[in-house]
Amino acid sequence: MSDGYVWFEGIPFPSMGYKPEVLREARESFALKDEDVLILTYPKSGTNWLIEIVCLVYSKGDPKWIQSVPIWDRSPWVEAEYGYNSLKDKEGPRLITSHLPIQLIPKSLFNSKAKVIYLIRNPRDVLMSGYFFFGMYPCFHQVCKYPLFLPPQYAVPYGSWFDHTHGWMSMRGKENFLILSYEELKRDTRSILEMISQFLGKKLEPEELNSILKNSSFHVMKENNMSNFSLLCGQFLDEKNGILLRKGITGDWKNHFTVAQAEAFDRIFQEKMADLPRELFPWE
Repeated sequence: MSDGYVWFEGIPFPSMGYKPEVLREARESFALKDEDVLILTYPKSGTNWLIEIVCLVYSKGDPKWIQSVPIWDRSPWVEAEYGYNSLKDKEGPRLITSHLPIQLIPKSLFNSKAKVIYLIRNPRDVLMSGYFFFGMYPCFHQVCKYPLFLPPQYAVPYGSWFDHTHGWMSMRGKENFLILSYEELKRDTRSILEMISQFLGKKLEPEELNSILKNSSFHVMKENNMSNFSLLCGQFLDEKNGILLRKGITGDWKNHFTVAQAEAFDRIFQEKMADLPRELFPWE
């Protein structure tokens, strides 16, 4: 489409690799199994870091898998054409990734015991990470101009962060649903890794946990061609900017927001998230 998106049920998706018929089939027909693990995020919230961690939890810290198989094959995106086709006939247990809002997720999720990890991040940092990330996509250069990802005034991939977060927060408290934040994961990585492994039913020895910490670190991931998306350089990413990981920090938004922008965002955040407990947002 001329605006750089494929639209489905009022939500914009990237024009490359997404089709309405695949999104519809994924929602209506994809069967999530009890042994599956679903990694859920809004884009630019630490998705690939969480995938790397979960993969290493499953391999008990052995890095061979993450060093030999591209990250999009280890935990494919169910809504993307490539991911859907690779997942639908795959034997379980499967690692599955998605940015989908709750109303578009495969309906089978709500009748399964599949474990779901939902990672949230300060939307101010999400916004800045998205600004730079989508600038690497030639078809998305115009998307970099969006200021506050507030549809319908500004169409952004996967729709509004506020709507996405509100939707999935309705699942909090369910036994198979774990909510984590990027900020807590950065602040106390070891404790959150232990929480993730316990949630997934995987007992880790101290040396295995140490290996996960090492091999899921920002610097190791940035050098791992199976994880930094450099394999897609020249296909989907600009050749000169084609590495996914940029800084891997919290609070970078402070280097880019003006005082007026920060104040405007604060007003919007308080208005739209007023009905949710503040402790869900550890950056506030």
